[in-house]
Amino acid sequence: MSLINIDRLTKKYGSLVAVENFNLTVDRGQIVALVGPDGAGKTSIFRSICGLIAYDNGTITIDGRDVAREFNQVKHLLGYMPQLFSLYPDLSVEENLSFYAGLFGLRRDRFDEKKKRLYEFSGLGPFHNRRAGALSGGMKQKLALSCALVHDPEVLVLDEPTTGVDPLSRRQFWDILKDLRRNGSAILVSTPYMDEVAHSDKALFIYEGRKLAEGTPEELTRQFNGRAYRVKTSPTYACMQQIRKIEGLDSRRFGSTIHVYTPHDRPIEHFSDRLSQIGITFDLIEPISPELEDTFIQMMSG
Repeated sequence: MSLINIDRLTKKYGSLVAVENFNLTVDRGQIVALVGPDGAGKTSIFRSICGLIAYDNGTITIDGRDVAREFNQVKHLLGYMPQLFSLYPDLSVEENLSFYAGLFGLRRDRFDEKKKRLYEFSGLGPFHNRRAGALSGGMKQKLALSCALVHDPEVLVLDEPTTGVDPLSRRQFWDILKDLRRNGSAILVSTPYMDEVAHSDKALFIYEGRKLAEGTPEELTRQFNGRAYRVKTSPTYACMQQIRKIEGLDSRRFGSTIHVYTPHDRPIEHFSDRLSQIGITFDLIEPISPELEDTFIQMMSG
């Protein structure tokens, strides 16, 4: 049986439907990534799992227990890391850890043992006396994760844990998550970074509270419908608009280039005259394999 099981979850805020008939399972030793724009419903799902908000319909079970009716029996299984840094900035690294250990009733000897392990994998040992508010972005996130892990939860719920963190710290953070997965943790994480989604065992695309697709990153990438091309030209607003006026083409900015999409039955050569009229010649165009982000943009647009 899955450690987390969500069945037809619906959450409303007045007339606004934030989550609608949402289903999800997360097994032990599995990282599941939720991907969606701001307002897609990810945080509402996470807060529902952690018993922080009531939901309108559906069921959430953790290790077979209903979150709505038996939360006191499952809260010790949960570790939650919210999107915004929520620790005490005037307390040191060690004082924050000690405070969270006290909330979960850890004895002093057990906390001292756990603290050593947390310092080892987070690299925070040399900074144990530094105030949390004086830490770098990456170290703040590692401290927040350490506080969520201090009581050895079996389920980790992480809401965009690496947003605003430098690339090296992001990689280190995901190395930590992979170690936790090997130890049997069930990890549910939301992220805006597609390169992070590639590290997950399963990913879900979510938009306007609904699931668009679910599968491994490779399976989701293969769901792209059509052909994809990279156009090596400056992705100005005017250029993007001119491409989108060509019937049968779609385009999205990707860094300093543009990705252009065509239907399967109409390769880019079909549009050569129109593209030439707006200054895009064939020496600027190369076919590419669709990426995970291409698939997500296509599904979201649809």
